[in-house]
Amino acid sequence: MKAVVLLSGGLDSCVSATLARDRCEDLFALSFIYGQKHEREINSAKRIGKYLGVKEHKFVTVQSDLFRTSSLVDKNLEIEERDVDEIGRNIPSTYVPARNTIFLSYALAFAESRDADFIYIGVNALDYSGYPDCRPEYIEAFQRVADLGTRRGVEGKGIKIEAPLIHMGKKEIIELGIKIRAPLHLTWSCYRGGKKACGRCDSCLLRLKGFLEAGYRDPLDYETYPEWYKPKELKTIDF
Repeated sequence: MKAVVLLSGGLDSCVSATLARDRCEDLFALSFIYGQKHEREINSAKRIGKYLGVKEHKFVTVQSDLFRTSSLVDKNLEIEERDVDEIGRNIPSTYVPARNTIFLSYALAFAESRDADFIYIGVNALDYSGYPDCRPEYIEAFQRVADLGTRRGVEGKGIKIEAPLIHMGKKEIIELGIKIRAPLHLTWSCYRGGKKACGRCDSCLLRLKGFLEAGYRDPLDYETYPEWYKPKELKTIDF
């Protein structure tokens, strides 16, 4: 079997891609450069792809002006900082318009052209920032699009959209990643993309909370840590 994995370089996409590797003989990776402030994640995606032994890794550049209302893209917009308990209550400024729809459309074309059976995407709808295109009903709707809009779908050999982490929290994702030996040490999650992770954006806070609850120290270096995260009290992952 073959799979296309959407590989951002983040924690969730890394675990999702590792699950795909354990299931499929051939792995194809797809990453996007769209002017994101944390473009550093692309280097992580390259390293993860190499680690997992992907057969082919494509990097697609999308014009950043398409997404100029997102603070993840527009350099003039500040990425807000929220308390970890506030995350997910509303759609944040980092929301990138229709991002997963665009990414999945490219992945669908890539998958059909490589005769792949699956597309793996690392979205989850529990510990997440509140993006509407990370919800189960969205994935179900796109599956319907894939079935109706491709030759394979019409011929009864549809490409299955796999979102194996969608009902998992960060703690469970990290525990699973450790269990299947996903290269979590190669991942990057911070929205700001500096030399060290900021420790203040939604992505950093959710990640740190997950590692804390799992009882393991996050292998990333941070500029600062929230008061509730005590790295010295946590176990170290053996990679």
